[in-house]
Amino acid sequence: MSAHDGKRTILVTGVNGQVGYELARTLQGLGKVVAVDRSTMDLSNLDQIRAVVRDVKPTLIVNPAAYTAVDRAEQEPELAMRINGEAPGVLAEEAKKLGAALIHYSTDYVFNGEKEGAYVESDATDPQNVYGRTKLAGEQAIAATGVNHLVLRTSWVYGTRGKNFLLTMLRLGAERDELKVVADQFGAPTWCNTIATLTAHMSAQAFAAQDSASWWDERSGIYHLCAGDSTSWHGFASAIFELADLPNRPNTLRIPAADYPTPATRPSNSRMSNEKLVQVFGLAAPHWRDALKLCLTGGFPKSPAARS
Repeated sequence: MSAHDGKRTILVTGVNGQVGYELARTLQGLGKVVAVDRSTMDLSNLDQIRAVVRDVKPTLIVNPAAYTAVDRAEQEPELAMRINGEAPGVLAEEAKKLGAALIHYSTDYVFNGEKEGAYVESDATDPQNVYGRTKLAGEQAIAATGVNHLVLRTSWVYGTRGKNFLLTMLRLGAERDELKVVADQFGAPTWCNTIATLTAHMSAQAFAAQDSASWWDERSGIYHLCAGDSTSWHGFASAIFELADLPNRPNTLRIPAADYPTPATRPSNSRMSNEKLVQVFGLAAPHWRDALKLCLTGGFPKSPAARS
């Protein structure tokens, strides 16, 4: 990678998404950020991906764009596979030709959820839904190219934009007195800002390396990047209502996942260990509850209940 800030270009995909929106801000100062949305680079159009990358000639590609509608993916497996499986491989191929690097995001859903403790990067994958299978295909496609890369698996991503559990709970919490929330699936709710901030730190380390080639040789691979500790969806919802300071806090009832059937099967255990991230980069994600508090106090207007 170039040692000169002025010559660095960072291509960020999916800039209108939760993580992409934050990345376009956290990566400023590390180089020229070219942030694209679906209208400029649609990941379902592989030729367009090639054309954009060849035009921009980035030093680093950061790819948070994905097909993330987990349940709808069951009905649209081909589209999900093109965006989540094939497109990352094309980005990786183009990056490799340019001598660039790729940072890509994956998911806890590559696991079957049957492990007792926290998953580590070397654990066997066994996705239980189309979304998980397509994201795993993306990981494998990137690795197969031999490009310099970081694949960051995260979980339960939320923020103040787009569609996510936090915004759904705030909306329903303002409308209803009582909510039933799944209490037997566990994971780490991860603020999109946490993901973007840690990505910026990793990128800065890569750019600062004296020997870029050996830096990437030693670090390329998969890392888990999620908030510290874990909770259930019910625990997450309860914390949202407690920390959001709603005028009328709804009563949250615990239910098993079996009582809330969805088209896509979710893993019951999505806990992932961040230990490799800490060891290799010296970076630690905040506790999920601390991050949620920051998000709710810093990211919203005074009355989140008034949001649509």
